[in-house]
Amino acid sequence: MAEPSRNYSKELERLIEKLQQEQKVPTLLLHACCAPCSSAVLEYLSRYFSITILYYNPNIAPYEEYQKREAELRRLVAEMNFVHPVEILSCEYDGPAFAEAAKGLEGEPEGGKRCEACFRLRLRHAAQEAARLHFDYYTTTLSISPMKNAPLLNRLGEEIGAEYGVAHLPSDFKKKDGYKRSVILSKEHALYRQDYCGCVYSKAQRQKEKEEGKEP
Repeated sequence: MAEPSRNYSKELERLIEKLQQEQKVPTLLLHACCAPCSSAVLEYLSRYFSITILYYNPNIAPYEEYQKREAELRRLVAEMNFVHPVEILSCEYDGPAFAEAAKGLEGEPEGGKRCEACFRLRLRHAAQEAARLHFDYYTTTLSISPMKNAPLLNRLGEEIGAEYGVAHLPSDFKKKDGYKRSVILSKEHALYRQDYCGCVYSKAQRQKEKEEGKEP
C-alpha cells in the first residue's frame, strides 16, 4: 500500500507552533539558491528562527552568473528587516563538484535524475555544515519554486539529515501563496530574476524553449 502523501507546509506550521509554546528560537542553516526564492522564505522563517544562510550552488554556471546571484542575495539580506538575526555563511564556488555529480546524467531532462543528484549534492553540504556548526535545523529554499519537487526535497533532506545527526526542517514554501509573495518581494527590491535554474543544462533547455516561443 502506498504511503499517504504528506503536507510539509502543515508539518512546519505544527513544529513552529510547538516551538512558540516552548518559547524557543532555534537556529536554522538555510540553503539558499538565489535572492528571489529566498525573499519570502526569509520573511516567514525569520519570525521564528535565527537564520544563517548557506549559498552553496556549484551547479550555477557560468561563474559570473553565480557571482551575480550571490551579490543579489547579499543585497536582499542587507535591505530586509528581520525579527531574528539573519547572517550569511561564506562559501567557496565548487563547480567541479556539480560536474562530478552530473556525470552520466547529462542527457536527463529537467526535473529528472540529474536534478535529484544536484539536490542531493547541495543538501549534503548543507547538512554537513549544519552538523559541524551545531545548528538545530537545516533546510533549503528550493521548495518555493513551482518547478521543484517538494516531496523529493523533503525526503532527501530527511535522509541526509539523519546521516549527519541534524534535524531537517519540513517545507513546501510555495504553499500559502509563498511563491506569489516571492514575486512581490522581488519586485519591491528590484531583484534580478534569472530565467533558468542555474546549470548549463537548464540554460540550454530554456534557450530551446525561447526559440520555440514557450514561456517559463
